[in-house]
Amino acid sequence: MTWFESVILGLVQGLTEFLPISSSAHLRLTAAFAGWQDPGAAFTAITQIGTELAVIIYFRKDIVRIISAWSRSLVNKSLRGDHDAKMGWLVIIGSIPIGVLGLVFKDSIEGPFRDLRLTATTLILMGLLLGFADWRASRDGDIGGKHRAPTQRKSLQDLNTRDGLLFGAAQALALVPGVSRSGATITGGLFLGYNREAAARYSFLLAIPAVLASGLFELKDVAEQPNVQWGTIILATVIAFFVGYAVIAWLMRFITTHSFLPFVIYRVLLGLLIFALILFGVLEPHAGEAVH
Repeated sequence: MTWFESVILGLVQGLTEFLPISSSAHLRLTAAFAGWQDPGAAFTAITQIGTELAVIIYFRKDIVRIISAWSRSLVNKSLRGDHDAKMGWLVIIGSIPIGVLGLVFKDSIEGPFRDLRLTATTLILMGLLLGFADWRASRDGDIGGKHRAPTQRKSLQDLNTRDGLLFGAAQALALVPGVSRSGATITGGLFLGYNREAAARYSFLLAIPAVLASGLFELKDVAEQPNVQWGTIILATVIAFFVGYAVIAWLMRFITTHSFLPFVIYRVLLGLLIFALILFGVLEPHAGEAVH
């Protein structure tokens, strides 16, 4: 990987990690369109450490409060009913599905799942699901629905074990490029009746243990390989951190007054474009595929 490729892929990772459009798909597509080798699932996982550090810093007050309450509740039973203490357990519980499935399907994630036809399919289907879930939220009055009196959608105060596991199951779908971690989790949250802000906030918090664990796991494997280009990987990760932080701040403001419709349209059009390019022979389904 060249330094130029590192800069571009770091920018792509930072720009797309938190938007519901799939960072893994965009890293894969950027390499395919540019004629580069697919950076691979390991590169994606490691650069995601940078974007997750951005999450940790942006939500640092929430995280410190949750960790503090959760750890104190381990020895003080009276604190176990505290919302922040319960959030600690819910983040742990919600991380189980992606952790288990990530290990079970590791070889598929790094191989067959990276077929661009599958990426195009998931971009379209998950985009349509997000659009439908978002439309329902708008009808319920989320972000001030215009046609009906608003009904009360759930906040994070209403999160329970069942919903935490369902959020986690939705997040696990993001193991397939094109799904989008934030997109799948937010879609699941909207279907469960949560408002946009709650679904997005829990999506970001839920991703922290899963992404950091995945990144560190891949980091260990990469470190054992000969001739690793650490400079380009670190540069991409640092760029992803700074760009990702800016995107989080923008998105959390955006969803308070806007729907996810622009992202839905983008996903569907991009998926159709990929299918068209493959159909006319402009793009190969395994273009630039990494060698494992």
